[in-house]
Amino acid sequence: MRASSRKSSEHERTPGYGIQIGYRTLSIRVEEKDLPSKAKQSTDPADAIASIDVHLISTDEVYTRYSCHPTVGLEDAAVQRRLKDAKNVISPPPTQHWKKILNYIFGGFNFLMWIAFVVTILSYKPLGGSSPSAVNLGVAVLLMVVIIISATFYAFVDWNASRIMKSIKSLIAHEAAVIRDGKQQLILATDIVVGDVVVLSTGDRVPADLRIVAASSDLRFDRSLLTGESDMVPGSLEATSDNALETRNLALTSTFVTQGTCNGIVFATGDRTVMGRLVKMSGETKFKLTTIQKEVWFFTKVISSVAFSMFGLSLLLFGVWLRTSYPGYDTISLAIMNSIGCLTAFVPQGLPLCVALSLTIIARRMSKRHVLVKNLATIETLGCMSVLCSDKTGTLTAGKMVVESIAFLDHSFLVSEIDEKISEAPEPRFFGGLSALHQTARLCNGAKFDSATADRPIHERNVKGDPTDTALLRFSEALSVPALNIDTSALLSSWRKLFEIPFNSKNKWMLSVVQETRTTKGDVTENDSTPWMLVKGAPDMLVKSCTTVTRSDGAVVPFDEASREYIDNLQSQWSSEGQRVLALCRKPLDTLKPNLSPNEMEELMYSEIRNLTLVGLVGIRDPPRPDVPSSVAVIRRAGVRVFMVTGDFKLTAVAIARQVGIITQQSVDTINDVRAASSEKHLTDVSIRSIKPSEDGPIRALVLTGEDVSTLTPLDWHVIVGQYTEIAFARTTPEQKMKIVEEIKARGDNTVAVTGDGVNDAPALKAADIGVAMGSGSDVAKEAAALILLNNDFASIPVAIEMGRLVFDNLKKVTLYLMPVGSYTEFMAVVTNVVFGMQLPLSSYLQVCFSITNDVVMSISLMYEKAEADLMLRKPRNARTDRLTDWRLFFQIYCFIGLMAWPCAMSMWFVYMDQQGLGFHDVFLAYNNWTGGYHGFTTDQLAHFVNVGQCIYYVTMVFMQYGNLLAIRNRRVSLLQSNPLWGPRKNIAVPIGMVATALIAVINLYGPGLQNVFLTAPIPGMFWGPPFAFGLGILCVDEVRKLIVRTYPKASVKLFLFS
Repeated sequence: MRASSRKSSEHERTPGYGIQIGYRTLSIRVEEKDLPSKAKQSTDPADAIASIDVHLISTDEVYTRYSCHPTVGLEDAAVQRRLKDAKNVISPPPTQHWKKILNYIFGGFNFLMWIAFVVTILSYKPLGGSSPSAVNLGVAVLLMVVIIISATFYAFVDWNASRIMKSIKSLIAHEAAVIRDGKQQLILATDIVVGDVVVLSTGDRVPADLRIVAASSDLRFDRSLLTGESDMVPGSLEATSDNALETRNLALTSTFVTQGTCNGIVFATGDRTVMGRLVKMSGETKFKLTTIQKEVWFFTKVISSVAFSMFGLSLLLFGVWLRTSYPGYDTISLAIMNSIGCLTAFVPQGLPLCVALSLTIIARRMSKRHVLVKNLATIETLGCMSVLCSDKTGTLTAGKMVVESIAFLDHSFLVSEIDEKISEAPEPRFFGGLSALHQTARLCNGAKFDSATADRPIHERNVKGDPTDTALLRFSEALSVPALNIDTSALLSSWRKLFEIPFNSKNKWMLSVVQETRTTKGDVTENDSTPWMLVKGAPDMLVKSCTTVTRSDGAVVPFDEASREYIDNLQSQWSSEGQRVLALCRKPLDTLKPNLSPNEMEELMYSEIRNLTLVGLVGIRDPPRPDVPSSVAVIRRAGVRVFMVTGDFKLTAVAIARQVGIITQQSVDTINDVRAASSEKHLTDVSIRSIKPSEDGPIRALVLTGEDVSTLTPLDWHVIVGQYTEIAFARTTPEQKMKIVEEIKARGDNTVAVTGDGVNDAPALKAADIGVAMGSGSDVAKEAAALILLNNDFASIPVAIEMGRLVFDNLKKVTLYLMPVGSYTEFMAVVTNVVFGMQLPLSSYLQVCFSITNDVVMSISLMYEKAEADLMLRKPRNARTDRLTDWRLFFQIYCFIGLMAWPCAMSMWFVYMDQQGLGFHDVFLAYNNWTGGYHGFTTDQLAHFVNVGQCIYYVTMVFMQYGNLLAIRNRRVSLLQSNPLWGPRKNIAVPIGMVATALIAVINLYGPGLQNVFLTAPIPGMFWGPPFAFGLGILCVDEVRKLIVRTYPKASVKLFLFS
């Protein structure tokens, strides 16, 4: 036990350095042979895992096998030799490219295009007869071009998004603490080699496969990534199973230390680790649809079903009615081509492209802000966020803690005043209590300086440890009072650590057992001095166990009621100022038995947490991040409630919550107010989905402690979630944080996001709909989160919310743009042909061309739309009830815009026919009368009339879409305040798209090759103008709608507001 317990102080003094010489020759001898990790090479990963035996040998044999030393680690020369092996990186599973290619080719609406392609080929031959129409073959070729372009676009977007996300992930530098040449240093995890002595502490990701050689008694691992089990697994020094996957004396790659500390020897790296071999065995990970992908897939299935039904109905009508009642009206080939229009008319081909494009745009924007989104599509879920539960330390605050105040029973002062106070005192011994406070702060500390930065000033040195320990480490290292014999280096050289219980969120304290030593001619030997138990932690957890207290002169006096009241008031005062308050305590262990096992020692220490001496209080300041107050204000304006969930003291939590804007009310309710409200009878009948604060109700604030949370009933939670807008949860454990998230999610259709950076935040991060971790946080938190703020930039959260809402908003606009003209107006052309006996007003070629070129080009411009002014002022979207396509959207498509669009296009067809001497009744219900001699026209003349009329219908649709596009760019704001050419809503993609779609129309009408193959034709000049007027009319009518909505925002006219 003593050998393992000395590691903390030995790492800093590195005694016994001469032993390294004895290992040098052995290192050469072992490395000339095959290392055990290389001895059994197998092509089967399962065999390689089964052959691991390092857990079955003793600790000394481990050091011998891998040629390293417990306090010296590896020499630099040995490290350089071993670095020649592969890097400590697990190769990603092989991508099944054939599956991706099939998805590119047949994904989205492409499968409908394939059906249309096959049917079109059949209509050309053999159904086309002896002289098949070239138009059919031309349409088939066009459909194939569309398929190729779509597949290429999907592949490009996928590749581009993957490339951007890989570049972001490369910014995450996973580090590991190792002992090399007798010094503890931080290195990149990729540079770890076999034989390295790795030092792990709470929150660390295990960087390679390790054999544990030293461990604290409370060591626990999270192996959920490896085994899928969420229970914490204890660590040990001895093997508990022959199976390497089940034994507890191995720490395996990608697991996490959730509690305690340990040292381990690396026995496998990279692809040779257990995780590396399992990845090789498992292959590619499964794909899971996100919220927006489910919405688009649902819409795709609905539209595809309708398109298929209309296609089949069209053919059925031909087969059972038109073919027999009006023989000669349509041939089989022509009927199939006309029915193809049903497929192309209903398919919004631009929607899947826009979804893919939106993810690419998000990837670029996120990379600029150094935000890692593990799955890009999950960003849309942030747009639904209704509650944000945020940790305090390191998330709302900077995580750069500094000791600001210290206090004894009779004296409190700022750290900056220490020298002044001592110099003003008659004798330095009047502040003798500083010696005990310095000893406790330095020796009962889990943080360590990185030896690579030891030459820097104390405040610039890198530290491995949590922020609280780091603040105490810097404070005690800098504190030097020669008159009181306060010297850190002397303290470290004369005391050794026998045992340690690291801080955890349940106990809320840390304990160290230390004993004074003496040094004789360079050798450290034990002294017969009494061991001391040093404890630091939350005052409300430790003060009650204290029976004596230290004065500023070092005198120990009884801890009476007056003293307790003074300490309690001082803690409240500091906490209300936003300081984190720690109590430093100690106690001599006169009867400590030697050679106790770690478990026995731990049980003994828990029983000794009584009759402590309160050395003093320490106040630590952790200022809020400068970007947090403004970000919280933006998030709250967006209708998102922001709650603080912290392990800190209640008054400290409320003080910081006020500073950052989470709590704004002067009066803050407590558990008593909740209990009083929950006793009201009306809460028992309320629907659980309707539990949310009233929009018109007053803003109420609440503070609860973890003790309160553990006693809450379901009715209490109804009150908390349904009546309070501002809440601070204090002194919470990880389990309570997770319970808070789950209770909020269960009520009011809330989408809950959680931000955090520590190990204690990981359960809540996993339980949330969206977990957000800080880049400087623990590896456990970053693994549990879906989104990582690499620059610790809290301001990225409202940006991510805005982007999530913008994606959904823009996709809804794309749908609204595509359907009225590109779907509804085209479909009406097919209906008039199949049902009402007219010649087809829009040819199959022009239908396909409009859907896959004109509409796609214009709809892509919508994905570059910026957020509307009120986007972050709206209520969050309800992910359960607010769908991408709801009844309001279809009302606007079919009863508003669509009802204006198709009659305009159809009227142009009838006007042209009337100019040729064919009135409405001559064209309508003509059926098989439309043949040579009809009203004195030859077959060629009638065919020419149809070709020109179809092009007029097409041109009308193209330019009418200009007005539609400009109308749906904004939900409420007038075009006059949001034009696409300048100002805050500038979008150059809109005029570019307009020019492009006009050029496509001109090419279709005047391209000689297209005229010959697809029978297009120039149109009279008078028909170029009215479509612009129709577009302007649609725009003006929609402007009236917007004016009504702005004037009466809560009236029934919201029916006309797509949302």
